[in-house]
Amino acid sequence: MTKHVPRILIVDDEMDTRLIVASVVELMGYEDYSQARDGKEALAMLRAKTYDLVISDWVMPKMTGLELLQAMRGDRALKRIPFIMVTAEDEARHVTQAAGAGADDMLLKPFVTKDLEERISRILGR
Repeated sequence: MTKHVPRILIVDDEMDTRLIVASVVELMGYEDYSQARDGKEALAMLRAKTYDLVISDWVMPKMTGLELLQAMRGDRALKRIPFIMVTAEDEARHVTQAAGAGADDMLLKPFVTKDLEERISRILGR
């Protein structure tokens, strides 16, 4: 029996942030990941391939992280995929909005890699 290898989608309009998240994911032993520059691109990727976790920035052009999350939660095929929202917005209403939209976890920028590792581990069960 083949062991399931989790596939992760990293969504952020800033390449540096995508690379930081990707390096954390790789160091944790997750080698099957993809990157998207905005929610619109991510949504197309999610509809084309199966993912086990989405780590997305909130503020992006074309489609925000919140809009991506709402689109995923409204889609029967995507609604169960765990979602970590990453944001520099620490206002209480943003946390409330993300939680209300179905985010599994939140991470505030700038973040410590250990915090991201803990959230990924908790969600993917490592």
